Amino acid sequence: MGIAAVKIKIMPSSPTVNTKKIGENAKELIETMGGKNCTISEEPIAFGLNAIITFFAWPEEKELEKLEEKLKKIKDVNSVQVIDLRRAFG
Repeated sequence: MGIAAVKIKIMPSSPTVNTKKIGENAKELIETMGGKNCTISEEPIAFGLNAIITFFAWPEEKELEKLEEKLKKIKDVNSVQVIDLRRAFG
């Protein structure tokens, strides 16, 4: 199996939550579940709300749905969406 490049958008529950903390928690979770080279950035949406964008390498043989479910359980996260998934190596 190969390696997939994955980009996930995490939406916080409000513009006032600590997006840095959500990003740190997401990165830690991704890396403990097998993701590599995780980068976190923020993307302005509207009215002061910023989405957290994660980009990382993921082993194709692992289920991405389990990671999504765990990301949704992070405090102050409203939604999680895979916005890009493509084969990187293999």
